[in-house]
Amino acid sequence: MSRPVMPTRILIVGGGGREHALAWKLAAEPGVNEIVVAPGSEAIGEEPRVRIADEAAALDADAIVAVARNRSVELAVIGPEAPLAAGVADALREAGIATFGPSAAAARIESSKAFCHEVAAAAGVAMARAASFVDAAGASAYARHEAGRGDGVVIKADGLASGKGVVVAESAEEAVAAIGAMARAGVGRIVVEERLRGPEASVIAICDGERAVALPAARDHKRLLDGDVGPNTGGMGAFSPLADLSDDEVEEIVKTIHRPLLAELARRGTPFRGFLYAGLMLTADRPRLLECNARLGDPEAQVILPRLAVPLGPLLLAAARGRLETAAGAPIAVLPGAAVGIVLAAGTYPDAPGRGDEIDGIEAARSTGALVFHAGTRRDDGGRFVTNGGRVLTVVGRGPDQAAARTVAESAAEAISWPGMQRRHDIAAALPIAAIAVAAGAGR
Repeated sequence: MSRPVMPTRILIVGGGGREHALAWKLAAEPGVNEIVVAPGSEAIGEEPRVRIADEAAALDADAIVAVARNRSVELAVIGPEAPLAAGVADALREAGIATFGPSAAAARIESSKAFCHEVAAAAGVAMARAASFVDAAGASAYARHEAGRGDGVVIKADGLASGKGVVVAESAEEAVAAIGAMARAGVGRIVVEERLRGPEASVIAICDGERAVALPAARDHKRLLDGDVGPNTGGMGAFSPLADLSDDEVEEIVKTIHRPLLAELARRGTPFRGFLYAGLMLTADRPRLLECNARLGDPEAQVILPRLAVPLGPLLLAAARGRLETAAGAPIAVLPGAAVGIVLAAGTYPDAPGRGDEIDGIEAARSTGALVFHAGTRRDDGGRFVTNGGRVLTVVGRGPDQAAARTVAESAAEAISWPGMQRRHDIAAALPIAAIAVAAGAGR
């Protein structure tokens, strides 16, 4: 096995909570001199050895390439899905820059849900039964048929929707209404899926086009409100590790899902180099694939990265060069304990971002021992952080076990406020909030 090489100057493309977590992790690794984040944010720029390049928009491939050349970066890492779909990774590679992030062609596994189903079927990877439609009438007829089985149906916009283009419908009427709303919004293709039952899990692997090594598994809470109700969002919190998914089971998932997908994408002439995210449903018989993302999850990244016991930079550089080597594909070593992340969102989320509300308590949250990653903030003229997005902050608690990590995360979340702030109170809870309340008062 060749000796791992640490890149000394790294470019991260993006400016949200995931990119903040990446910058925080990579900047602290031995041998790193500078992390450049484009466009980044003022909060990300406060991390040691981190510089922002706010002159370069994440979707402006020419500007991103210019930043990479001007800063003499040795590795570029693409954070969000939109630059991947727009071909920013392709432009960087064409400029001779080692880039961790798939080509636009390979990133279709996220940017088109219909394409994901097609690739999975060819690779022999089990997914939910599904069909895709360009007309609302055909989608509605199929949805009625699926809903008639009695388990509900899932309606998805085919393209990128920042985690919000999914409706889990309990009835045929709800499904048809969702299809109509998507059609009126101009969604070109609609995917209708059977509804699977079971806990969800996120298993993300670092891939070099052929090989894959797993990051720690995590669980994302996508619904807006406590008890997993309300509309789907980009994610309201996450935790890692999972009691119902062991390291051995994670490796089996990489063997039966990630590697077959990589082989099929390579067979099509579109090798995948980047984070391959498998969103899974742990059904009663076996894990089944719900969706693929072509990048780290958000907020999963915020709870996964603090758990890594080894430097990330050498792995990303090796994968970008197509030379990822691991001991029998074993999962990456992790620190003992757990991490729990709670997303703090604007009161208008997920319908609209929040702008200009002053945020109180960030330093008080940090004093609890929590990490605070910024997703949608900016500084006002007085130098204070104000809201500038839908998901604004992620607070992350760490501890020897999930309960301890959750206590830290909850304390940090309680310390932060702004007008209309909303969050969930049951992230990583062992029982639903209502059950906890009953249990707490049972002996009184």
